[in-house]
Amino acid sequence: FARVWIPDPEEVWRSAELLRDYKPGDKTLLLRLEEGKDLEYRLDPKTKELPHLRNPDILVGENDLTALSYLHEPAVLHNLRVRFIDSKLIYTYCGIVLVAINPYEQLPIYGEDIINAYSGQNMGDMDPHIFAVAEEAYKQMARDERNQSIIVSGESGAGKTVSAKYAMRYFATVSGSASEANVEEKVLASNPIMESIGNAKTTRNDNSSRFGKYIEIGFDKRYRIIGANMRTYLLEKSRVVFQAEEERNYHIFYQLCASAKLPEFKMLRLGTADSFHYTKQGGSPVIEGVDDAKEMAHTRQACTLLGISESYQMGIFRILAGILHLGNVGFTFRDSDSCTIPPKHEPLSIFCDLMGVEYEEMCHWLCHRKLATATETYIKPISKLQATNARDALAKHIYAKLFNWIVDHVNQALHSAVKQHSFIGVLDIYGFETFEINSFEQFCINYANEKLQQQFNMHVFKLEQEEYMKEQIPWTLIDFYDNQPCINLIESKLGILDLLDEECKMPKGTDDTWAQKLYNTHLNKCALFEKPRLSNKAFIIQHFADKVEYQCEGFLEKNKDTVFEEQIQVLKSSKFKMLPELFQDDEKAISPTSAVSLGRTPLSRTPAKPTKGRPGQMAKEHKKTVGHQFRNSLHLLMETLNATTPHYVRCIKPNDFKFPFTFDEKRAVQQLRACGVLETIRISAAGFPSRWTYQEFFSRYRVLMKQKDVLGDRKQTCKKVLEKLILDKDKYQFGKTKIFFRAGQVAYLEKLRADKLRAACIRIQKTIRGWLLRKKYLRMQRAAVTVQRYVRGYQARCYAKFLRRTKAATVVQKYWRMYVVRRRYKMRRAATVVLQAYLRGYLARNRYHKMLREHKAIIIQKWVRGWLARTRYRRCLHAIIYLQCCFRRMMAKRELKKLKIEARSVERYKKLHIGMENKIMQLQRKVDEQNKDYKCLMEKLTSLEGTYNSETEKLRSDLERLQLSEEEAKVATGRVLSLQEELAKLQKDLEQTRSEKKSIEERADKYKQETEQLVSNLKEENTLLKQEKESLNHLIVEQAKEMTETMEKKLVEETKQLELDLNDERLRYQNLLNEFSRLEERYDDLREEMALVVTVPKPGHKRTDSTHSSNESEYTFSSEIADTEDIPSRTEELSEKRVPLDMSLFLKLQKRVTELEQEKQVMQDELDRKEEQVLRSKAKEEERPHIRGAELEYESLKRQELESENKKLKNELNELRKALSEKNAPEVTAPGAPAYRVLMEQLTSVSEELDVRKEEVLILRSQLVSQKEAIQPKDDKNTMTDSTILLEDVQKMKDKGEIAQAYIGLKETNRPSALDCHELNEDGELWLVYEGLKQANRLLESQLQSQKRSHENEAEALRGEIQSLKEENNRQQQLLAQNLQLPPEARIEASLQHEITRLTNENLDLMEQLEKQDKTVRKLKKQLKVFAKKIGELEVGQMENISPGQIIDEPIRPVNIPRKEKDFQGMLEYKKEDEQKLVKNLILELKPRGVAVNLIPGLPAYILFMCVRHADYLNDDQKVRSLLTSTINSIKKVLKKRGDDFETVSFWLSNTCRFLHCLKQYSGEEGFMKHNTSRQNEHCLTNFDLAEYRQVLSDLAIQIYQQLVRVLENILQPMIVSGMLEHETIQGVSGVKPTGLRKRTSSIADEGTYTLDSILRQLNSFHSVMCQHGMDPELIKQVVRQMFYIIGAVTLNNLLLRKDMCSWSKGMQIRYNVSQLEEWLRDKNLMNSGAKETLEPLIQAAQLLQVKKKTDDDAEAICSMCSALTTAQIVKVLNLYTPVNEFEERVSVSFIRTIQMRLRDRKDSPQLLMDAKHIFPVTFPFNPSSLALETIQIPASLGLSFISRV
Repeated sequence: FARVWIPDPEEVWRSAELLRDYKPGDKTLLLRLEEGKDLEYRLDPKTKELPHLRNPDILVGENDLTALSYLHEPAVLHNLRVRFIDSKLIYTYCGIVLVAINPYEQLPIYGEDIINAYSGQNMGDMDPHIFAVAEEAYKQMARDERNQSIIVSGESGAGKTVSAKYAMRYFATVSGSASEANVEEKVLASNPIMESIGNAKTTRNDNSSRFGKYIEIGFDKRYRIIGANMRTYLLEKSRVVFQAEEERNYHIFYQLCASAKLPEFKMLRLGTADSFHYTKQGGSPVIEGVDDAKEMAHTRQACTLLGISESYQMGIFRILAGILHLGNVGFTFRDSDSCTIPPKHEPLSIFCDLMGVEYEEMCHWLCHRKLATATETYIKPISKLQATNARDALAKHIYAKLFNWIVDHVNQALHSAVKQHSFIGVLDIYGFETFEINSFEQFCINYANEKLQQQFNMHVFKLEQEEYMKEQIPWTLIDFYDNQPCINLIESKLGILDLLDEECKMPKGTDDTWAQKLYNTHLNKCALFEKPRLSNKAFIIQHFADKVEYQCEGFLEKNKDTVFEEQIQVLKSSKFKMLPELFQDDEKAISPTSAVSLGRTPLSRTPAKPTKGRPGQMAKEHKKTVGHQFRNSLHLLMETLNATTPHYVRCIKPNDFKFPFTFDEKRAVQQLRACGVLETIRISAAGFPSRWTYQEFFSRYRVLMKQKDVLGDRKQTCKKVLEKLILDKDKYQFGKTKIFFRAGQVAYLEKLRADKLRAACIRIQKTIRGWLLRKKYLRMQRAAVTVQRYVRGYQARCYAKFLRRTKAATVVQKYWRMYVVRRRYKMRRAATVVLQAYLRGYLARNRYHKMLREHKAIIIQKWVRGWLARTRYRRCLHAIIYLQCCFRRMMAKRELKKLKIEARSVERYKKLHIGMENKIMQLQRKVDEQNKDYKCLMEKLTSLEGTYNSETEKLRSDLERLQLSEEEAKVATGRVLSLQEELAKLQKDLEQTRSEKKSIEERADKYKQETEQLVSNLKEENTLLKQEKESLNHLIVEQAKEMTETMEKKLVEETKQLELDLNDERLRYQNLLNEFSRLEERYDDLREEMALVVTVPKPGHKRTDSTHSSNESEYTFSSEIADTEDIPSRTEELSEKRVPLDMSLFLKLQKRVTELEQEKQVMQDELDRKEEQVLRSKAKEEERPHIRGAELEYESLKRQELESENKKLKNELNELRKALSEKNAPEVTAPGAPAYRVLMEQLTSVSEELDVRKEEVLILRSQLVSQKEAIQPKDDKNTMTDSTILLEDVQKMKDKGEIAQAYIGLKETNRPSALDCHELNEDGELWLVYEGLKQANRLLESQLQSQKRSHENEAEALRGEIQSLKEENNRQQQLLAQNLQLPPEARIEASLQHEITRLTNENLDLMEQLEKQDKTVRKLKKQLKVFAKKIGELEVGQMENISPGQIIDEPIRPVNIPRKEKDFQGMLEYKKEDEQKLVKNLILELKPRGVAVNLIPGLPAYILFMCVRHADYLNDDQKVRSLLTSTINSIKKVLKKRGDDFETVSFWLSNTCRFLHCLKQYSGEEGFMKHNTSRQNEHCLTNFDLAEYRQVLSDLAIQIYQQLVRVLENILQPMIVSGMLEHETIQGVSGVKPTGLRKRTSSIADEGTYTLDSILRQLNSFHSVMCQHGMDPELIKQVVRQMFYIIGAVTLNNLLLRKDMCSWSKGMQIRYNVSQLEEWLRDKNLMNSGAKETLEPLIQAAQLLQVKKKTDDDAEAICSMCSALTTAQIVKVLNLYTPVNEFEERVSVSFIRTIQMRLRDRKDSPQLLMDAKHIFPVTFPFNPSSLALETIQIPASLGLSFISRV
């Protein structure tokens, strides 16, 4: 039966099911409600309208309300409720309107990832969102070049301001700004200011906007934000002086009171909010969860960002504080017509102080007013009530003026100097309002909404008409509600506003008289105007949304907005400068963008009270009422909106209690009626609301067609089928591309389709069930036969078992009887053996004891005799030793006396020689003599040592012999005594033993029994312990296994964590590198733009070659000599570097115009300054003689050498001080002491350095002489040689200024002027002679300087030797003194020890010197080879340049003619001037396709490396540096120029990696050389370590890789969604659901749409290109992994944002598509690349769409299965799951809650979407090449003929 909607007073609409068919004429319907209750529903007897039909469940929850087949109010309400409550979706389309329901909860759907997902998408292709509306507006602005408007409306608290804020954030993020000023941030920063002065707490909303605003966001021609402008409407001024219960004044007042204790606010004399009349009336000064002090800080920060200075901010706060104090001014009653202010009234005095006005004047005019007549003026006192109203009017007027002033300043801050090309306006304005008491404010608001609704209706009608005309469908005029009569009632002549203005002009006009005029004019004449029955002071207007009753009280007063002119004049005369500024705009012209505010009054920039002009003019201006101003501003707004393309956002408030995700049907219906959503539905339903393309219709309803109905033409097929299915032809129309259906027809077709599918399902079920039951029967039959067979076999086996057991029992009995008899025999035999054993043992023990006693007696005798002999020996030895000691003591005393005498003579000798150290020559002689004496002493010492050693050996042998004999004697005596004692003891023991023997024997038997018992017990315990031990061992083994497993797991987890950390660091570094390259490109673009904008003539400026970029200096590791003409360009770079470019600031504020202008100015100033410096330096250099170049060379070299020596000497001095400070004892100067070692190291290093310097001087001399001989006597050759010498010297200079000066001088020296050339003779002999003399002088001077330095070094070394010898002498003397005090034996040992240590140290020092000399020899040999090669080349060049005539004249000398080598060394030689040509042909103009197809992969990289090898072979660091820098910059330039071409980027990525691998492979490092052949190891670089350049190339490769990823992402992006989601790879699995006006992209593959095959073809193309270019396999895997990640992320993100894609059939399509991608990976052998793992989230999402989603077990399975998805993603997919067919079931809300509860402990990212822009960190594993360099041939097609193989 059909399901219907019936009205309900509580739920508005309730669902019910028909229990009986309806027949025409029935007055009641029998229904059953959803809760099971039966109901008899009576039809309306007048209208006889039937209840609304329900849509099929398949259509419930649609994104677009117009997609519903039955379009009516209950269907709309139910669809919104299902989406909001069940699916947690707050946005829904209703045709062209976006309905936004306030969730009262923060949702994660506004991040930058969501913005990126919606950017560039069609509005119908994604789920409804405010970003989709913003994208549509932005796209239409760019496409149609027409201004756009987004109209956001709704009740207070419905979320209008938030929606407008998100729309502006979208524009700011997507478009960016056209400058560095970050206008988008300023636009967003204006929100805190406007909210503080224009928002307040109401009963419905804690942050209610009490004004409307229209923000125009301006864009330039490239559609980037350049500025903004704000217009405001309907400011509620009355809130300043009055607030209802539970409401607040504007936030700014409470923020001021909360910040009153700040030092800068003390002058305002503020207190708490409860102390002011204007802030305490509502009784709710605090908002829960809001800190007003913090909000004040945010407001001030926003003011600063928008350029409102600190002084102006304090001025604003003064005026606001003055308004608060003005509210506290009280009046005292004098009589009925007058009042006074108490004297020295504190609130008024504070107000006057803050405002800078006179107290008496303000006090007077608050209680009086001026009346002007035709002849004179009167000053009249006013009553207390009038005075209070005048005070409040003044406060409102000041606040309104201040509000206007702030808006003007915000607009000034947002204004841009660049011309605006187009704009998008965002209108945030009240929706329709109706309260219990409605006054002038509600009247104006509803009037504005009437105008907006009329514009909305016209726009909707226009779109419908355009659609029908485009499809060429005959259409009739759709009847829609036209609210023009209501608008005429309000604004036409003699309308409500007209009568109100007329009554305001009347002298005694009142609200009552105005009401009577309204009744007389409109009552019973206009159907929309009514009079309440019980009131004569109110009227009712029938608005488009509802009837509203307005109370006339207060209309006139609010319309007049009376402010006394005298009070305004007092304020204008204020000393406070800012206050008169507020009233200056009274004199200005009205701007078309002027704002209107009303009491909720319109605030206008129109002059309220002009300060100048005639009195008549002033009076005329006063007659312009608030209603008139508001009407004018509303007309201007409508003109603006009509000139733009509107987009509508209707905000709905779901409940009045701000509960999250709670839906109140009554309140929602009220707002839907008021905001025009239902009117849109009604207009759509009146025509053909459902629209299908022919392809979509055919795909969806193919099941209703027979095979014969399917024709080749889809259009004809659809027509033929529809004629059969729907007989009434008025129910559908055929357009050009679509079929249009009337309401309800799609539901009918869906019913037919569902019935057909249900019948097919029943038939399939019938067949399958029969097949299953037959299969089950056959399986049971087979099982029965099998059971019978097994039972019979079991019985036979049981009988056989019985027979076997009977036989076995007989055998067991036989063996048991035999066992019993045999055991008895064994027991008897064992007892006999035991008795025999005990008897034999007793006899053997007795015999043993007897033998033992005899043996011990013999031992005792032996020890006693030995002891006696040793005693005698000890007495003799003691006497001999005593005699020896006495004699030796006497001899030692004599020797001591001699040593004392000698010591005294040494001290005297020292005193005599004090002061002799300063005489170097005498000291030298003394040192020689002492050395001779030392040698003699050493000879004597060696002879004495020999004799001493021989005597020592003899004495030692004698001593050992005597010691042995003494020990033997002692042992013998000891033994004798001990033996005697033991003998006595043994006798006593023998007697005791005999007595105890009997008792022991008695105890033995008893002990034996106890022992046996104990042994048995111990055996039992032992078995138990063994068992326990085994169990413990088993437990230990298990625990060890568990520990090892846990340790292994921990190790694996830690390893994974470390890998993740490493990847994160690598990713962070590569992201920084990417950001750096992006900023670098941006910086270059800005420089180019600046160069185009500002072109200043530069004297001597020369353009650099196009292959060089401005960032060359980043990859140049030492300074290079530039021509003086290139200095201005370098100064530009220097000035650019000096501009402070903070990275974080640059990332945040990267588009500010002000910084660009400052930078441009600084660069220009720096450029001018540098040019002046260069010109001055040129002038100075021209004045100096030409010889200055050589002097400069020499001076620079000299200074450099002196600086290095100075540093070295300082280091040595510090080391010496440190060594001396370690100890102060005399041992400091010992040979092993630290000071001694330091001095020895210094001596050896100085000598080594001296030798090296000598050899280098000799080599340089020979080289200079050979070059001098090889130079031809020509001007150009001479200059070239001179410059070559100078270049080698200048390269050593570190100071850039010194380099520049030296090079300028050299250039001036080498360049002969025209004047000098004319003065010389014709042959130029004098010039050659002069040059030769100059070269000779320079050479001689350098030789003299080197000799002088060598002599100075030698003298210094001799001084060091003398100092060391002096110290050695002192040390030797101290040692001698110490040795003399020792005894002879100790003296000899100490001297020997000292000598051994000294010789060891000297040996070590000599070994170190030998190693250093070996290194130096090897180094010098290499240099000698290089120099010899250079000299040979110069000689060959000299021979080539000699003419034949010269050869004939000169004598022929024998010359060795070398044989031409055929074996190449794998190097390429080119000239320095051909470098640019090399780079141009090999990089800039190279076509990757030709190289990839015809030549070996990586050929450019090999060629570049072979050139680098040759430069390294020549030891030319400048050439290496220049080539590498040019290469890097050229690759960058190529990629910048053709960076969107995949082939180009792939080609240079593979070549850069190959170049990097070559630098590693041939670097000479062992880690890289182990993969090389011996021939390849010979090709390693010999002179330069290019590790730093390897890092630069690695960074470049990372940048190229990231660019490659961006290129392939741009290529794949349009294909992914269409190919992976929308295209039906498996045809017929899923059908297209009905769609609304927001048409989605067709999921059927039309021509031009992408399929999965398109993606696979593109992947094949990428893979083949990378393979052709020779890219490393590991790198290809990383690229493929990145591609698959992009495919998976984009597909999953679109799936999460598209409700129509979340179905069972779509999950099957996705899994099939993923399997095709996996198959592609297998075909390419890329399964181990990690690409499949990146698709895991998409695979799990597809599985989630297909699994069961009912029970708790299903929830557990889902939680364990979806490990790669976050909780937010799982819940989102379940919420979006939508059945495509009726027999599918939706996911229940309880099941989703169960999933959330199970996943609440999972710690994952709250982010909903995957980061599709994420780039995995790339690595470049070392991949050596097996290609031999010497075999590489250079093809002629490359145009590198100027390069020669070496």
